[in-house]
Amino acid sequence: MPRLSQNERAIAVNALKRAAPYIRMFKRKIFVIKAGGDAFATAEGTRAIMEQIGILHGVGIRVVLVHGGGPQSTKLANALGISSEFVDGRRVTDESSLEVAMMVLNGQINTRLLAACRDLSIPAVGISGVDAGLIKAHKRPPVPSDSGETIDYGFVGDIDEVDTSILLKQLDNDLVPIISPLSADESGTLLNINADTVAAAVAVALGAEKLMLSTGAPGILETIDDPRSVISYLDVAGLDKLRNNGCLSEGMLPKAKAIEKALNGGVPRVHVISYDLPDSLLLEVFTNEGMGTLVVNDIQNLSPDEKQG
Repeated sequence: MPRLSQNERAIAVNALKRAAPYIRMFKRKIFVIKAGGDAFATAEGTRAIMEQIGILHGVGIRVVLVHGGGPQSTKLANALGISSEFVDGRRVTDESSLEVAMMVLNGQINTRLLAACRDLSIPAVGISGVDAGLIKAHKRPPVPSDSGETIDYGFVGDIDEVDTSILLKQLDNDLVPIISPLSADESGTLLNINADTVAAAVAVALGAEKLMLSTGAPGILETIDDPRSVISYLDVAGLDKLRNNGCLSEGMLPKAKAIEKALNGGVPRVHVISYDLPDSLLLEVFTNEGMGTLVVNDIQNLSPDEKQG
């Protein structure tokens, strides 16, 4: 390795000293990280995220990654002449769309992430909600949408239970589980589940220290079309107010529900950050820079440092 200059050595040592308290605080704690398909659109982007996950794992944080695959599913569906329908930010999944989801989530993205882990020497294992009954779910019945219409989402699942023993065995063996958000009901009917929903359910079931949602947005925005209006921190009441005021984009609506589920289920902190920002996961975990939006049950429980971030 090339020798560092005196200034570079000082920067490196200072960074390690600043990170040390966080490493001690989070060692052996469980972080559930969810990244959408957009984050893995390029080999460079995939490697950047997996490098950060490798570092988190290397310092003793027990990481579970849940991935989506929406853009890739839409692209393949279009190529096959299959239309894609979304309601309130959620995909309607008919039989053809389900076949596409299986090909993309399990066949393409999960495998590519494992290949990236091999290259980075991260001991990872790919798994879906179907494997060993990890996620028990049932087919969602027709439900009213936010607009008042009754919507049949097709082969979309609602989660009944997460079998944590499967994930804990992998974590105890120093592995990084990489979860594809497919499941099946008791009769073996395959179901597609929103990846944010899966991540929240997994975080609650595992008693995770953090749920981190890595998205294309810089965080939760006060004004939908203004990326400069990132809200540094808010609580469940503030999130609910944004939704009621129409301040959440369609893609953020399922995330908002997942955030609420995680917080109400006992996860102390949920972070919404951008994968476009270099090293955003590491900056969010090991500094107080506040790279996106931190969501908690009650703002009054935030520390002064968190409020300054």
